[in-house]
Amino acid sequence: MPVSASLWASSAALRVASLDLCSDEYLLLLARPSQIASVSRLSHDPADSPLWRSARRYPANRGNLESALAQRPTLLLTMGGRGRATGAIARQLGVRTLKLAFPATVADVDRTMREVASTLGDARRADGWRRRLASLRSASPPQIDAIYLGGGGNSLSPGSLGAEWLRLAGLAQRRLPGGRASLETLALRPPAVLVRSTYRRAQPSLGQRWLDHPLIRGIPSRKIDSDGRRWTCAGPLMLEEIERLRLLR
Repeated sequence: MPVSASLWASSAALRVASLDLCSDEYLLLLARPSQIASVSRLSHDPADSPLWRSARRYPANRGNLESALAQRPTLLLTMGGRGRATGAIARQLGVRTLKLAFPATVADVDRTMREVASTLGDARRADGWRRRLASLRSASPPQIDAIYLGGGGNSLSPGSLGAEWLRLAGLAQRRLPGGRASLETLALRPPAVLVRSTYRRAQPSLGQRWLDHPLIRGIPSRKIDSDGRRWTCAGPLMLEEIERLRLLR
């Protein structure tokens, strides 16, 4: 007979290993320190995670079951990408697996916050975050034409999770062919607001050089830099960023 989430959550010995960057966020935001067995090594990297200081308090795993077992977890937390074999082997070893679905909407992020908090033993741990989200939703500002701009011109689809987050900031992601912004589009039809990702900005690359093109620097759009690390998972860490963007737009 399967062990229920509530029984697992009530155990004083609950120790959770998160195997990927996106599930790390939920664990680090919601768990008690004593419940965290390990997080993925990506969360130890300041270039990838805004939570790297918190993450470095805990051992890092390599994103697989074998490396996580050293810390004797009772629960594995993952988000996508883990095959059935991982869960089957974990069960044979007496380790439960909670596989989170990658969110397609802000409502999905909200549900996952509640799910993880409940699994950790107290659904109320998500309440503060949920109140802030409800506040954003209850007072949506007028929408301003905007383009989110990543390296090489990568942008967002208007129907994507990222675009939904932008709308909560009062920024309407413009529809772009193939979800990319060309230099021609930016020159001839610059948006009112250009939200520029800072992801790995200090790392030399073709994508970063594209963002520094003189044409982009010269367009009349209001330019706002955004922490691109938060957009990788577009999960709970987006809330603080959207609150900031709403004030700056």
